[in-house]
Amino acid sequence: MIISGGENIYPVEVETVLDGHEAIDEVAVVGIDDERWNQIVTAFVIIPEGPEDIDFSSLGDQLDTYCRESDDLANFKRPRKYVFVDELVKSNVEKVLRWKRDIDDLDIKVCEISNI
Repeated sequence: MIISGGENIYPVEVETVLDGHEAIDEVAVVGIDDERWNQIVTAFVIIPEGPEDIDFSSLGDQLDTYCRESDDLANFKRPRKYVFVDELVKSNVEKVLRWKRDIDDLDIKVCEISNI
């Protein structure tokens, strides 16, 4: 569970909404530590096409608009940061390792970070 500004946010709720967007292949939502909000909702996103032809800033804005327009997600639950990656950190049984939250410590290629 993510606690942002005193509100409880379940990552699965956010992931379910984002999974409905056609530009996303896979997504994992985590809380990254923040001085002001305690944690900020951050979505690690894998896109189906290669990162060469993607305008990540525009895609981040599209995903934010998609979340804002969704009836299934309250505004305070939407991601404030999108991290576009080639792969997600997973265990041997393919479970996403959500506790690996520090972007600098990840052993994966980060294509772009988009702050909303």
